[in-house]
Order: sequence, then C-alpha cells, then structure tokens
Amino acid sequence: MAVKGSTPRSSDGGSESSSVPRRASKKPRYSRFTQQELPACKPILTPFWVITTFTVIGIIFIPIGLASLFASQRVVEIVDRYDNSCVPKASLGKEIGFIQNSGTNKTCIRTLTVPKHMKSPIYIYYELDNFYQNHRRYVKSRSDKQLRSRAGERDTTTCDPERSTADGSPIVPCGLIAWSLFNDTYKFSLNRKVLDVNKKNIAWKSDKDHKFGKDVYPKNFQNGTLIGGAKLNASIPLSEQEDLIVWMRTAALPTFRKLYGKIEADLEANEKLTVVIENNYNTYTFKGKKKLVLSTTSWIGGKNDFLGIAYLTVGGLCLCLSISFILLYIIRPR
Repeated sequence: MAVKGSTPRSSDGGSESSSVPRRASKKPRYSRFTQQELPACKPILTPFWVITTFTVIGIIFIPIGLASLFASQRVVEIVDRYDNSCVPKASLGKEIGFIQNSGTNKTCIRTLTVPKHMKSPIYIYYELDNFYQNHRRYVKSRSDKQLRSRAGERDTTTCDPERSTADGSPIVPCGLIAWSLFNDTYKFSLNRKVLDVNKKNIAWKSDKDHKFGKDVYPKNFQNGTLIGGAKLNASIPLSEQEDLIVWMRTAALPTFRKLYGKIEADLEANEKLTVVIENNYNTYTFKGKKKLVLSTTSWIGGKNDFLGIAYLTVGGLCLCLSISFILLYIIRPR
C-alpha cells in the first residue's frame, strides 16, 4: 500500500527524476549593474540648473575660443597656386598633353614674398584640390600585409589594377595609392643661398614603426608603360620612404594638404623666397588645383580659424540662452 505523499521510485531503487537531464537555467547571474540598481543621479531640470549649466558652458567655451582664434591668427601662412602658372603660354588649353609629354621642360620658378616674420620650423605642404582619395576603389587598392612584411610580398589580391607585372611578378608597393604618389618637387633659395629642406620625421612614427616594414623594398614599381607618379629608391626600405608613408595616409576630403618637409631657418618680413618647382604631377586630367603652402604653427597646430569661431559661437549661444532663461524666470516665474 502506497503511503500518501510518498515519492514513486523506479525499479532499480533510484528516483525517476534523477535520470532526466536537468535543463540549464538561462537566468543571468545577479549583479547590481545588470539589474540597474547602481546609484544614479537624476537632476531635476529646474530653472536654477538650466541657467547654471548654460552659464558655465559659456564661461568655459568663450575663453577657449578667444585663445584658439588668437593662436590661429598668429600663424603665418604663404599659399601659392602654381598649376596654371607653371604651364607655358604655348600649352595653355593643352595642359594634359603638356604634362604627359616626358620631353617637355617642366621646371617653373616662383617668387614668394614673406608677409611677416616666420619662426622656424617652417612647414612645407602641397595642397591638392578635387582629388578624391576617399573613393572606395582607390582606398581599397593597397596591401597592408605587403607593406608590413616581406612575407606578404605576393599578397596583392586587393591591389587591382596595379598588382603585378606582365610576367606575374608582384609590384611592391602595389595598388593605386602608391602608384599615384605625388611627384612635384620644390627647391628653395633666399638671396641666392639654398635653403635645405628637412624631410626627416614628416611621417607619423606609428606608421613608420608598425605599418611599413624595414625589410620591405620597392620592386617592379613604376616600371609599366603608364607612370602614375613618383618613383621610389629600390635600395631604401619602405619604413624610411617618408614621402610614400605620408601619401599612403589617405585624406577624407577632396581638398587636402600633405607635409612635404621643413625649413629649419627663420624668414623675415618682406624677404623674397625663390622656389624652383618641377611641375610633374598630373592634376589637369581631373581639373584639380595644386598649391604650395608654407606655414608656421601654434599650440593648436596650423591655421584654423574655424575651431575658435566654433567655440565662440557655442559659448555665446549658451550665454544668450542663459540670459533669456533668467529674464523669462523673472518675468514669468513658475
């Protein structure tokens, strides 16, 4: 006779439930973070808090904006567009034929007037316009494995159309970005004295140390019938070819500047700087502009009025809103 409330047992004397696999619980482990039980600050937006917040933001942003704008105004900059000026009168209207003809003399001499005292180092940039380095096909046309190590020399699957030679040998560095390397050159002189251009440390240290290998050397580069840009010294590893490293860091916007070098000498106001330019780079095909830029720097970098204006605008707007809320609170208190 079964006892009421007793648990039925199997024939082998064990519990029936013991043979049934136990379902794993999906309940998460308890923690105050997952259960949102941590202390939280939930300020009530009273007039006091709103007015105080806007006032503090305005007081902080306006001095930062003034300091940034003042620093930017102290930067001395010389900008010279030369793509049209460096084409002979006989070739005006036929710029593409001129730039593609390897037999024409592309040397151009420009004279720049220094507007104010320029303290060294003076940074030299080239500026390109209407050049879409952010185009998807262009950005993808490179092999980071190949750039980083000799072991990845044949990793060129992403480099079309500049991945290999006619006999199948890999191009190093491969891809459209490297192929289109900027190849205009600049030589500077002041009062018939040559000014040396320092091209060391113009690239990011992280790029030199981690993205471009010390054992990777140019191979089969710019050996085809169609030359895109500058050639590379086959005896120098990619980690030391800083012009290439600077160029390979693609720009996000169609108008951009890239560092060419530095002049380690002061320039005085009204001095005449002579620049000998080799106008080699073809921007005429896509109607682009080329500019030479010489610039000093400040604690915020180069000339950038936008940053200071943005801070002043936000700070001024916050102060105006603060005053508006004060008047509204006085006139119509709740």
